[in-house]
Amino acid sequence: MLRRIDLRGSTADPRDLLPRAALDVAAAEHAVRPICVAVRERGAEAVRELTERFDGVRLTDLRVPAEVLATALAGLDPAVRAALEEAARRARLVHTAQRRTDETVEVAPGTRVTERWLPVRRVGLYVPGGRVAYPSSVVMNVVPAQVAGVESVALASPPQAGYGGWPHPAVLAACALLGVDEVYAVGGAQAVAMFAYGVAGCPRVDLVTGPGNVYVAAAKRLVRGVVGIDSEAGPTEIAILADGTAEPAYLAADLIAQAEHDELAGCLLVTADAPLLDAVDAELARQVPATRHRTRVEAALTGQSAHVLVDDLAAGIAVIDAWAPEHLEVQTADAAAVAARVRNAGAIFVGGYAPVSLGDYLAGSNHVLPTGGTARHTGGLSVQSFLRGIHVVECSREALAAVEPQLSALGAAEELAAHVAAVQIRVGAAPGAPVPGTPGTGR
Repeated sequence: MLRRIDLRGSTADPRDLLPRAALDVAAAEHAVRPICVAVRERGAEAVRELTERFDGVRLTDLRVPAEVLATALAGLDPAVRAALEEAARRARLVHTAQRRTDETVEVAPGTRVTERWLPVRRVGLYVPGGRVAYPSSVVMNVVPAQVAGVESVALASPPQAGYGGWPHPAVLAACALLGVDEVYAVGGAQAVAMFAYGVAGCPRVDLVTGPGNVYVAAAKRLVRGVVGIDSEAGPTEIAILADGTAEPAYLAADLIAQAEHDELAGCLLVTADAPLLDAVDAELARQVPATRHRTRVEAALTGQSAHVLVDDLAAGIAVIDAWAPEHLEVQTADAAAVAARVRNAGAIFVGGYAPVSLGDYLAGSNHVLPTGGTARHTGGLSVQSFLRGIHVVECSREALAAVEPQLSALGAAEELAAHVAAVQIRVGAAPGAPVPGTPGTGR
């Protein structure tokens, strides 16, 4: 079912040879720009019109009433509620360990720099609602924001005609469970624009996070600078680095699980063991016909997915680092040591009993991860995503006087005489004498 790409002996850049779904955000911008302009200029009225056009729901109020949230939580399957509570508990443990503390450094006697870590004041979190509901994405967005200390958390998810025009009840229940009461029945690009520009009843935010389709990604690109964004998420993907010790049934199951998300999902199995690929193909032939979303899975596996043959484990790691997958599973002998050699991946799952599915729900790690090869330079959503570092500089008169010659030299080199003067006016008097302009000296 998966094509085979033989990279044995190849010296070419694997990025030029490996499949990946095209995400033409630039093309989507053309469709999204009028949406963002409409929301910016006409506010809530435009959001309601766009929601009716794209979701088939005519909203009176954009915000989900408190009683609807309470009803969703009361009606949540107890097993699902227990699972969400455990997912949140684990995520809170992991994300609490990411919190930063203020650090003060004395760079010289009398000169100190403190780096303060402050959360953004208000965030807009987006939870998609296309083919399926994603209450787990509520956990992954809300928990790090709360741990970071964000003061105001708003969440948007597309309305569903089948649920009275509100977002999916499981999403609403997860919001209520986590104490998020500002929830909007708005999806797509119009939700991003609503958060960025603000509309009646929904004040603008400082940061927008969360996954979505190409139109959500395009809207994020258009409003970047007006607000901060986490990333432009593309189709989901998995790479598996395996050797002859791996269980073929596990590998096939994990490829299918990722393909289940989206017809554009990318799935790579990288190995130096050709017989392993034959065994995985046999497992795929057995497992795919039995899976619930067979059509979607087959489209992904026959599309932007492949078996990749390499010379050895080192070559396999090089392929992984070049492709920089959103999710990486390492199923090899001494998997932890192999995983430690990988440089580029959104999240790494080590060994036969740490599938990506665990990370999607209950590992405690965050499942909002970089896609499309951006793991080469970007990490997943974390507490740090919601924090800003601010340098606070303190300096005594004596310390400033001590570096005046260096400041003057650098200012002169850059022909910024006023910079030099701003220092010299403070330290021009003899040490210990009143400085011109000092309060209380009368000078």
